[in-house]
Parts: sequence; structure tokens; C-alpha cells
Amino acid sequence: MGATKRSRVRQSRSRVVLVTGAGGFIGSHVTEALLRQGHQVRALARYNGRGDVGHLREVPADLRDRLEIKLGDVTDPFFVRELVAGCDIVLHLAALIGIPYSYVAPASYVATNVTGALNILEACRLSKTRRVVVTSTSEVYGTAQYAPIDEAHPLQGQSPYSASKIAADKLAESYYRAFDVPVVILRPFNTYGPRQSARAVIPTVITQALRGAKVIELGNLAPKRDLTFVEDTANAFLLAAAAEGIEGEVIHFGQGSAVTIGELAELCLRASGSRAEIRSVGERRRPPKSEVELLLCNPAKAEKLLGWKPTVSLEEGVTRTVSYLRDRLDSYQTTGYVV
Repeated sequence: MGATKRSRVRQSRSRVVLVTGAGGFIGSHVTEALLRQGHQVRALARYNGRGDVGHLREVPADLRDRLEIKLGDVTDPFFVRELVAGCDIVLHLAALIGIPYSYVAPASYVATNVTGALNILEACRLSKTRRVVVTSTSEVYGTAQYAPIDEAHPLQGQSPYSASKIAADKLAESYYRAFDVPVVILRPFNTYGPRQSARAVIPTVITQALRGAKVIELGNLAPKRDLTFVEDTANAFLLAAAAEGIEGEVIHFGQGSAVTIGELAELCLRASGSRAEIRSVGERRRPPKSEVELLLCNPAKAEKLLGWKPTVSLEEGVTRTVSYLRDRLDSYQTTGYVV
């Protein structure tokens, strides 16, 4: 029986699934996909005084009867133990992800990304959770030493953010080896699509283009990225939650092709129907030695172990993102592109 078929069989059974970081961009899509499969989902959104559940507000009303929303923080171990209790599967996506802010406040990244992961792993150990998927990032590789990158590529902490994610990955590995916690480390390359923060290049370019900008200023246009549409990313999480015999594995996924930031910006303009000029202002939020020049994925392991393949091309994904943003243009604030 192939990996894809095994995954479908196990996914067809309703389970209680915890998604941390569920109010975020990817987490909200993962939550919605789980609900559509019939699972009960406990969704953690970070506590705030406004009671804001983030992108979980976009989950369709007809799916919400199986959705339990919790507000809290993964840095609190007591809260996390109660959160994990009773869940069959834990998909841990909660993290601070803005790379520029990690240069300013690195301790907050250690608290959320490292200690938060530790709290999740320990709670899963105590609760004997059936599967724990810890979310990594292609940033842990730094600039590619060879391409395409496979899972054996050395890890390089080129920013405090990437260093915190490396630490979380190693904690997850240690809990598998030391305590036999059924951990899978899932490592997406760059994800884009509806609900992504305006700090990222695609929504930044598209929102400015749709508002009629004549000139769009970006930083370095040369770095190359491998981009996956968010629905394909969400599917990888569902497969990683269900596939059998993958405990202890590190699995990354991406399109297997890369484009420069400049090429990506031009694609966004074409999809938006804009003739704006893309102008590199030469300003960067990353120190020079922290720049990641190339991320290009070899997705062979994801296909072999998960049966995962991308289904949405970059062109189609950007077009769908344009449609989403056009309908919500007033609610998106353009903050400028940073990576």
C-alpha cells in the first residue's frame, strides 16, 4: 500500500487534532483543511486583550461546530499540558517568524520558538500523544551550499530566527531519541497565498499594484526562493499527521524550482494587471552575513514518505492570491517587503 493511500485511510477517521499557531497564515489553512476532513480541531491562537482569533475568523461557519478555539501562549508549560491533554495528534505551528524582528528581540524568539517547542514536546510525552508534527523552516539551511537542497544539508543559523528553529528541531529529535515521542519534523520551504501577512513580498507587491502604485520599491531582487501555495502546504501537514512509519523523520517540501525576488515581483504585477516599475532601493533588513541567497528544495523524500506533490503552479497561486487580496484590499496594510 503506497504512502498516499495509507494517509487517506488514516485521514478518513475522525481524530482530535491540536493545531498551535492556528490563528496564523498557515495554521488557519491547516485548521480549515482538518475540519473539512471531519476532524475535531482544538485550535490555539495567541492570547491578546482583544480576544482576536486571527485568521480563524475566516473559517466558514458550517465547519465551526467541530472547532474549539483556545487563547493562550505556548511559553506557559502548565497551560500547554492542559491544551495537549486528550488530543490524538498535535501539529505545532506556533512561532515567531518575522526575521527582521529577531535581530531586535532575539530572546523573545528563544522563548516562543525554543521553550514553546519544549513545552509542547514535554506535554506530548506526558500525554502519550500518537503523533507530533513540529514545524521547521527552510531558513535553517541558510544559503544553499549545494542545490537542490535535501534533508542532509548542513544547518546554518544565519539569523536569530533560524537559530531558534534549529534549536527546536534538535529538541524534537532528542525527544524522539530519548523518550520515543512520535515526532515528525516537517520543514516547509517558502509558503505564500491568501491570508499571508503584508510584510511578505507577494502581498506587498500585489496590494500596491492593485492600489495603482506607479513605482514599487523593494530591497535586494537577487535572492532566489522556492515557493509553495498554502493549500499544498496545508496538505503536507495533513499527510505528515497521518502517514505511518515516519516517526523520527525530517521531511521538507517545496516546488523543486526557484525564482528571484525580482522575477516573482514581475509575476505579481502581471497577475495584477499593473505596469508599475519595480525599483530596488538597495536597503536590507538583514545584515550582510545573514543574507540567504538561495533556497531550492529537493522534494523527493516528501513524495516518497508522504505521497506529497505540489498541485498549484506559481502562476496559478499568484493569480488566486490576487483575487483574494482584491476582495480585501482595504484591510491589508502594506508595510514594505522584508525577508
